[in-house]
Amino acid sequence: MQFEFTAFARTTEGRGASRRMRRAGKAPGIVYGGTAAPEPIELDHNALFHALRNEAFHASILSMNLAGSVTKVLLRDVQMHPFKNEILHVDFQRVDENRKIHMKVPLHFTNGENSPAVKVSGAIVSHVLTQLDVSCLPKDLPEFIEVDLSTLDVGSSVHVSALKLPPGVVVVTRGKLDPVIAAAVVPKAHVEEVVEVTPEAEAAAAAAAAAAAATTAAPTADGKPAAEATGAAKDAAKDAGKDDKKKDSGKDKKKDSGKNKK
Repeated sequence: MQFEFTAFARTTEGRGASRRMRRAGKAPGIVYGGTAAPEPIELDHNALFHALRNEAFHASILSMNLAGSVTKVLLRDVQMHPFKNEILHVDFQRVDENRKIHMKVPLHFTNGENSPAVKVSGAIVSHVLTQLDVSCLPKDLPEFIEVDLSTLDVGSSVHVSALKLPPGVVVVTRGKLDPVIAAAVVPKAHVEEVVEVTPEAEAAAAAAAAAAAATTAAPTADGKPAAEATGAAKDAAKDAGKDDKKKDSGKDKKKDSGKNKK
């Protein structure tokens, strides 16, 4: 896709001039690189804002019409307002057709829903990388690189080495030699354990409950139920303990009175 835009030479610089320019519907910028000196420029803000919403605008060779001449450039940097839809500054780099360039190219993932990991195992495809740094001549720069996930299975992943790159394009990797691009992950689900109760187990539990009820209701030698007898025995033991405490306290009082008489 070919992109062409018009820029105008900017004669004023500084924060105050940039603010006045933005209020007038312009966006300040600069173009640098090549054999020419850096040149301040200004662009129509709204036209540039809508162009930036196109993904290909960030990874394509652009044609800039400046002062009646067309220059091939790359978009290198965009500074946006923290919370407004306003472009603060934009940087372009001139392109030499005979020198290789380094650019970040977006990745487009296809056939993920048809992969065995998703259709058979219900896995989720994780996109580890969304863009790649490539090196190539300007004429070979792709707008995007396609990643085919049709053969992705659970426990496997797609690496950079598995990509089908356009002719003349080389991936620039830093750190890992063969980074992972996408992987299939099975989500962990909480499974409640269901205990099956057999008829034999139910019968045994019922018999145990009946035996416990019979033991509780069986009469003792006094003709009282076992539960009542047990409760009465506990009450008698408590009363005996209280009587012993009273006797001991009475003895201590007598001893104390005898000591006082002496």
